Amino acid sequence: MSRRTLMPNAENCSSAELETALKCAHSPRSRDRLMAMRALLQGIAYEQVHRLFDVSSRTLHTWVLRFNARGIDGLIERPRPGRLRKIAAEHTARLRRVVQQPQEAGQSHWTAVKFHGYLRTELETELSYSTVLRWLHEQDFRLKVPQPWPDRQDEDERRRWVLELGRLLQDESVELWYADEMGVEGDPRPRRRWAARGTKARITKNGDHIRMNVCGAVCPRTGQFYALEFSHSNRATFQAFLDHASADIEFGRSRNILIVDNASWHKSKSLNWGAFEPLYQPPYSPDLNPIEKLWMVIKAEWFSDFIAKSTEQLIERLDAALLWAMDRTENNKQTCNNRKNL
Repeated sequence: MSRRTLMPNAENCSSAELETALKCAHSPRSRDRLMAMRALLQGIAYEQVHRLFDVSSRTLHTWVLRFNARGIDGLIERPRPGRLRKIAAEHTARLRRVVQQPQEAGQSHWTAVKFHGYLRTELETELSYSTVLRWLHEQDFRLKVPQPWPDRQDEDERRRWVLELGRLLQDESVELWYADEMGVEGDPRPRRRWAARGTKARITKNGDHIRMNVCGAVCPRTGQFYALEFSHSNRATFQAFLDHASADIEFGRSRNILIVDNASWHKSKSLNWGAFEPLYQPPYSPDLNPIEKLWMVIKAEWFSDFIAKSTEQLIERLDAALLWAMDRTENNKQTCNNRKNL
């Protein structure tokens, strides 16, 4: 015996109320239900509606029952509570500290497997490995390879330098430029990639010693970027860079301070700094020079998996990369925002 066709009760809501509910629906499922009721109320055949929304006649019949019993509220999908968390919120602050300082738990470092075992013992509850991974990601932890970092910084000198930088940033007559050199290899910089288990991800590496150097300067306030290519770096190439940069750049302020590291050719007494005033960053402190971030962006965008079989090919690619970086002034402002160091 076939089910009697049940039609929605038009007295349960006005067309204006139905339209408002449609605009405010937060989920596709709620929107489909409301649109189906609207179609039925407009006289579209039952058979056509359940085909249009790709649901069975039984499902459509259930929607009509809900609408007739509770009106629009019967069709709106409510947030579901989900399952209870096995790692309670009150443990979060302590566990975050343990992740960042494994010595508190008698560990030198954590792997997900080790941390999973620690949590099962510490919380005295049965936790799955996937639950622990999900919690780590929810807390914005990521598995990273530690960056080698020297321990010879003079922290007092770094603090004094940052204070001086802050003072210069307040002076509207001063423009800060950051300069540095970058080396680019002809063999590619392999990127991490997904690969099927049991297969090996390989990329060509010929071992040819094709290399070019770039000397560049960036102004974080304006996003201006200027660079020249050289076969190597020394006092003569840096002087050539200073000469061309002083002549080519359109400066917007009266004082232009060029911040550089302590490479020997940067500190040569015979250098003619042209339009620039030199300012040396503290030793072993590449993190205080935001052009380092721009070099990383250029290499990631232009030299990951790129293979140059000749110096000419490398120069052609490098030309395109540097012109691209010169054109992205607005992005350079964000990439090289030096106020992050203050």
